[in-house]
Amino acid sequence: MTPPPLGNPDKPVVRQSTELKGHSAAIEKIAFNPIKDAELCSMSADGVIRFWDVRTKTCTHEVRGLGEANTMAWAPDGECLVVGSSSPDNKSGGFQVHILDQSQSTPLTSQLQATRVNDVAFCWSGKRVFLAMGDGQTRILSIPELEPALRVSYAVGEGESSEFSLKGHSADCLSVALSPTGRFLATGGTDAVIALWDTTKWTCQRTVTTMAGPVRSLSFSWDGNYVIGGSSEGAELEVVQTETGEHVHTFKTANPVPVVAWAPTRYFLAYAELGSLRIVGVDTDRKR
Repeated sequence: MTPPPLGNPDKPVVRQSTELKGHSAAIEKIAFNPIKDAELCSMSADGVIRFWDVRTKTCTHEVRGLGEANTMAWAPDGECLVVGSSSPDNKSGGFQVHILDQSQSTPLTSQLQATRVNDVAFCWSGKRVFLAMGDGQTRILSIPELEPALRVSYAVGEGESSEFSLKGHSADCLSVALSPTGRFLATGGTDAVIALWDTTKWTCQRTVTTMAGPVRSLSFSWDGNYVIGGSSEGAELEVVQTETGEHVHTFKTANPVPVVAWAPTRYFLAYAELGSLRIVGVDTDRKR
């Protein structure tokens, strides 16, 4: 079946658009519920998380008082949402992670974090969540308890934590993504490194060091065979083979591309450049 043509962003069809109003500050992130496609969640700099019914154009629920929220992710079953934020009063360490339910006005669970939560990704079972942290680590927490899911197997000293985390970056860990097969977890950092972790042994299998700058986003292809990172520096996008770390394809761009995303069922890549959204096909057999 041929997909419908994409609309022209410069000439939107008003009758096919929906406008949702309610936030008093810039919207930082939006995400559709993975199970209920009419439910949309928006996160704003005004410290409010809003849940919308896009059919009726109404806000069905909101959660206030979370401070400056900076990242969020839906659980695979669409039943809850994990949000990373700065504390409202910025007095108790400054950073928190929350679990929200769209039927309650306060978080189900909140946990104080030592550093900023830059990105969030769920495992496909929904029982664990991966947090990309400001100290370069990736925490693995259980849901809904928000407790460490793994512990180290050796004795730790007094006052030291036995929590097992992924330590793959020398500076901020900015992005995290799980492959569709669940076999690999990718993390990206300010150090311009993409680390690929084996999720059975939790060891770093390889690193990609060809990024020009901080890795702001990560995306796996629909089959998990390829991974790509978006950066705020450089003028190209590089497709890498997940298993081997081998370079497969390069897209030259006019400007840095911090946000990239693979299509869910094909080798199509979406990215924003010069105010436009570009969608390109990737020939993974032809290297350049």
